[in-house]
Amino acid sequence: MKLTPATRIKASAAAICLLLTSSGFIFPAVAAENTITISQDYVNNLGIVLGKLKPAKQIPLLTAPAKVVIPPGHEYIVSASQAGLITQLNAALGDTVKKGQVLAQLNSPDLLSMQRLYLKAVSEMQLSDFSYQRDKKLAAEGVIAERRWQETSNLHNTIVSEANEYKQLLEIAGMSNEEINKLTQTRQLSSLLSVHAPISGVVMDRMAATGERMSILAPLYRIANLDELWIEINIPHEHIGQIKVGDQVQIENSPIYAQITLLGQSVNPENQTLLARAMIKDSKGLIKQHVSVRAGESINTQIIQASDKVVFKVPNSAIAQNEGLPYIFIRSQDGFTVSPISVIGKQGDESIISGNLSGNESIAIKGAVALKANWLGLGAE
Repeated sequence: MKLTPATRIKASAAAICLLLTSSGFIFPAVAAENTITISQDYVNNLGIVLGKLKPAKQIPLLTAPAKVVIPPGHEYIVSASQAGLITQLNAALGDTVKKGQVLAQLNSPDLLSMQRLYLKAVSEMQLSDFSYQRDKKLAAEGVIAERRWQETSNLHNTIVSEANEYKQLLEIAGMSNEEINKLTQTRQLSSLLSVHAPISGVVMDRMAATGERMSILAPLYRIANLDELWIEINIPHEHIGQIKVGDQVQIENSPIYAQITLLGQSVNPENQTLLARAMIKDSKGLIKQHVSVRAGESINTQIIQASDKVVFKVPNSAIAQNEGLPYIFIRSQDGFTVSPISVIGKQGDESIISGNLSGNESIAIKGAVALKANWLGLGAE
């Protein structure tokens, strides 16, 4: 004879009854279809554990795939500002560097020409300054004509501008103010060019090797500040209306949370998803502590929304299913009351539920399977 699901349930319940009866226990009776009469000793022997409903303020809406990206303003390409031969590389992939730290040194012949032009401009500026101060004094005494004073002043301003121009070119080439001041004082040319880190961060990529001859603006390193990361989430089309800016995002298998800051204005025609951007601010150093979040990584996320409804959080083990509907077992004076609920969402090993609940109830958080068998087995008699 073929067994139907209902017959199997009855058979399972009967087996449990037989086992417990043979062990010396008296199987309790059911007063009504939604009530289980059961003694405390029987509860203890079945291993039923009671717990309280935990109020929940947030509801998990959905899970969605995402990718961790670096914000544009937090990523820099360090390049060779002048053509030259790499003589030294001081940072490797994954190293943490500080702003201003010397990352590399290049031997650049072009730098010598720039330094020479700068020193020449400085000499001309010093000579011009002498003439400027002299004619300024003579003009004040009325010894020279106003026209001559204007010519001297204009020429001096032009020479000063040229000197400043050459100084800025050295700064663009990568020389620091300290190095330029030393060059001005010692007048000793040097072809060695130091490449400094523009920000504090982590070396994400090294694109050159020692001994390599680099052209001007050739990339050497890629550095990123990882104190802030973005999560780009692909929201399915059917859930677009549920998501809003400000919703929280939890990364799977990680204690790190992010917050949605932007919702895209167009849907991807290939997969009918909407791009949502969430931001992680690593104020507590969580990104560095947990390897589950890395730039460029594909991850799974759960979007969580604040709830204005009365909802509760319970372990998944507290929920029993019957004919596709979820139930929990509420402790009563004589046993348990079977209460129908709605499961709003799941978060790990817990579920968010709602129903005709006050929040003060004690429920079975373990042993729901045994209670379900009790309920269905006697209810069918």
